[in-house]
Amino acid sequence: MIYFVLFLFLLGLIIIIKGGELFVNASVWFATVTGIPTIIIGATIVSLATTLPELFVSVFASTQGSPDMAIGNAVGSTICNIGLILSTAILFAPSEVNRKHFSEKGLLMIISTILLLIFSIDTLLTKVEGIILFVVLAIFIRLNLKQFRLSNILVKNNRKNKKVSASILIKNLLKFVIGTIFIVIGAQLLVDNGRDIAEFFNVPEQIISLTLIALGTSLPELTTSITAIVKGHEGISVGNIIGANILNNTMILGTAAFTTEQGLVIGKRDILFLARNFKDVPQTLYVDLPVALLLMLILVISGIYNRKLNRSTGLVLLLIYIGYLTFLGYNAFSA
Repeated sequence: MIYFVLFLFLLGLIIIIKGGELFVNASVWFATVTGIPTIIIGATIVSLATTLPELFVSVFASTQGSPDMAIGNAVGSTICNIGLILSTAILFAPSEVNRKHFSEKGLLMIISTILLLIFSIDTLLTKVEGIILFVVLAIFIRLNLKQFRLSNILVKNNRKNKKVSASILIKNLLKFVIGTIFIVIGAQLLVDNGRDIAEFFNVPEQIISLTLIALGTSLPELTTSITAIVKGHEGISVGNIIGANILNNTMILGTAAFTTEQGLVIGKRDILFLARNFKDVPQTLYVDLPVALLLMLILVISGIYNRKLNRSTGLVLLLIYIGYLTFLGYNAFSA
């Protein structure tokens, strides 16, 4: 029985990865033919496309009574995006950053995480707090629209040389639709079978969500970042990760808060290094979000100060991520 569950879980990963790939390719194609600059492509269209798996997984999980999986997937994906994906990208290809644009979006990412920390204190993400997160999302959209207008001349110039045939348009529309369908099916398989795996191995759903599911739903970001580096568009990689993290914190968790009557419950469980003084503390509040915030602070401060993301920053981020995974494994199997 467990082998069949594992098979379905892996099948869900494969389907959601393929769906994410199709969706991202179609989205990037659309952005490219319209002439939108790469940094804006990465921070908006690509970010939205690559976070679609997280959105469906978290919404399905919250509506089906698995709030730990909903919040674990979103927060875990944020940690994975910086600690694994962006750190690896920086190690292979250090990236220059536009200090103004990078600082604006980086600070917004940090603010959204601090808000989540505050909202997690009472172990409930309410609908009112979800609305506040949507306000942050609106600010993010506003920033991107402002950048788009500033780049309007470049966009018009790029459009002049773009001719799109009907067959190519239909092909990319099909990619968009099929990719969406695959993501929905894959997300459902991940949620259903991820819950069964957690029960079988007696591992909390939140741990499964923070690791396996978070990594699975973050693979579109990984694929996009690698592709962007290979093609020399590092701006897409950095913009995609920061944009995806803001969407994880605002759009995904904000939406999840509205899918249940009381809001998104942040579960409590024992944490070994706090067990002497506290019992059943929220891991999201005391471990996951602080780690996410630490990674963001290192990333943003380094980028603003150095005007680039260098290999030393990438190495520090990766080591923190490895340490975080080590702690999760130790805490889960030693409790």
